[in-house]
Amino acid sequence: MFEKAVVGGTFDRFHIGHRRILKTAFETAGSVVIGLTSDEFANRFRSFMAMPYETRKKAVEEYAKKLGKPYEIVRIDDSYGIATIDPKLDCIVVSEETLLRAEEINAIRFKKNIPKLNMVVIPIILAQDGNPISSERIIRREIDTEGKIGKTGR
Repeated sequence: MFEKAVVGGTFDRFHIGHRRILKTAFETAGSVVIGLTSDEFANRFRSFMAMPYETRKKAVEEYAKKLGKPYEIVRIDDSYGIATIDPKLDCIVVSEETLLRAEEINAIRFKKNIPKLNMVVIPIILAQDGNPISSERIIRREIDTEGKIGKTGR
């Protein structure tokens, strides 16, 4: 088990994929730092508006409290957050779709002479229709937060 894991994201329309990555981070380490994107960064490249930061933070906190280990939620304003600067981190949990970002983070840490992070990669979580679960699909009401088809979404 690792001492301190980091995981990051927007965590918009908190869904089963978000729960899976957080659960994995908590199972992998003694404590977890959760990087949560700011409203400005979350909405920079999206075709839809993310829920407000405080709403997303509350959803993450409610779930993280149930996992029974120390955690910290930090606001991040870029793709890396504290992962490229905190030498106390020893693990990063990512999905297959964000694996390249973890590799970039390790390259930056290497250049800064900070130990690389061990990478724990979870598979992309698929909805009932076999396509990836995403906040955008939930907004479009294609799926619900559990990945089921024909629900109203949020």
